Amino acid sequence: MRAAAVLRVLWPPMLFGAVFLLAWELIVVVFGIERYLLPAPSAIAGELVDRGGDIWDACKVTGANALIGLLAGIVLGVAMSFLLMRSQLLNEISTPLAIALNAIPIIVIVPVLNNMFSITSQVPRRLMVTLIVFFVVLINVSKGLRQVSPTHLELMRSYAASPRTIIVKTRIPNAVPYLFTALRIAAPLAVITAFVAEYFGGSQNGLGYAITSNASAARTDVMWAYVVGACALGLTFYLASIGLERFTTHRQQPAGGLTPGGATT
Repeated sequence: MRAAAVLRVLWPPMLFGAVFLLAWELIVVVFGIERYLLPAPSAIAGELVDRGGDIWDACKVTGANALIGLLAGIVLGVAMSFLLMRSQLLNEISTPLAIALNAIPIIVIVPVLNNMFSITSQVPRRLMVTLIVFFVVLINVSKGLRQVSPTHLELMRSYAASPRTIIVKTRIPNAVPYLFTALRIAAPLAVITAFVAEYFGGSQNGLGYAITSNASAARTDVMWAYVVGACALGLTFYLASIGLERFTTHRQQPAGGLTPGGATT
């Protein structure tokens, strides 16, 4: 039953993908489009096989930068959210500032960070990812910590609960779904930021540099092979975030609880 349910979910996108790739292949062949303009999926697949080791190495570099920046951004964003929760004035001041800083293009920030470290350092990319993830987590978790039902707060105060107990028993559980929402957004965004940051100099061993260098040399099929690697990396991060959310929520469900239909599990 579980396999059948998974198949029902997967077959529509798989069918669409197969039809899309087949149409792409036919368009390239029928109209005789040059490889440097639009390579056929078969040509891209061939480059994926031939350059699989190089693509994997580039994915490891970009993936490591994205993962480190993602974890650092989550920790800093959650910590700052608790700090802002303690002060309404600080929250009102910092939120517009955070949005304004987040609006600064990557193309402006990354060169500045590159100038602060050696040309072979991966720190600028990781800092850029941390900065982007930080604001996503900050905005969502801050909202979750503050938007607690007044009824729940009143009930806790009627029990003479301490501020710490209110945070642990009420605010944090309310903020957990917001955190996972932020994680689903930030996980693929971390990958995008990591390889886009590679466009602007620094070490030349990641996906971003491979994509730009092959595009400038008109090796479009090779470029698309690296793009496929970047897509797979972003999808992996996204699926990992969903898996972590489901694992956490499953662990928190009490045995023998009530299902939405009212029956016991």
